[in-house]
Amino acid sequence: MKLPIRRSRGRGYTLIELTMAISVGIMISAIIMSLVNQQLAFLKIFRAQSFLVTEAPMLNNYIVKIIGNADSYRLYASVDDLVAGRAQVMTNAPVIMLRFKEPNGTFRSSVLSFENPGTGTGLYYRMVNTSGVLGSPSWVLSKKPSNVRFAIENGILRVVVSGSNGEEVTYSGAMQL
Repeated sequence: MKLPIRRSRGRGYTLIELTMAISVGIMISAIIMSLVNQQLAFLKIFRAQSFLVTEAPMLNNYIVKIIGNADSYRLYASVDDLVAGRAQVMTNAPVIMLRFKEPNGTFRSSVLSFENPGTGTGLYYRMVNTSGVLGSPSWVLSKKPSNVRFAIENGILRVVVSGSNGEEVTYSGAMQL
């Protein structure tokens, strides 16, 4: 008995199988691209809010502690105006001079200023020595704000801190003494 000769099918894939494999690959690629776009959008939102999430709370702590302990304060249009003894201002001031009463009854002063003293624009803390001479910045509170302004509104100190993406945080504080 003779067996019929079987022709073996050629090795390879049919057009339908190739089409299905390419379709699955395209779907997986589309899903991956969607996830990448979603991640990029999340990072953009995170970067835009990082000032409010990280820098603003830290600045709040510093500002509350420093200004809250002051016995009085005065606002100036610039560090040069403060040093020259020019008149204080009530609004849109980048400089605030703070006076603190010492236990022995004397006063010491310090200055918070939004400026660029040659090391980059930021909110700097300066001490005034016992002779009344304003020193160079002792430390920087932050270089992240794009603007910091002090104002006295109805006797209440307002500190407006602006971030690089246009966000603003307003702190309200002590009455002027």
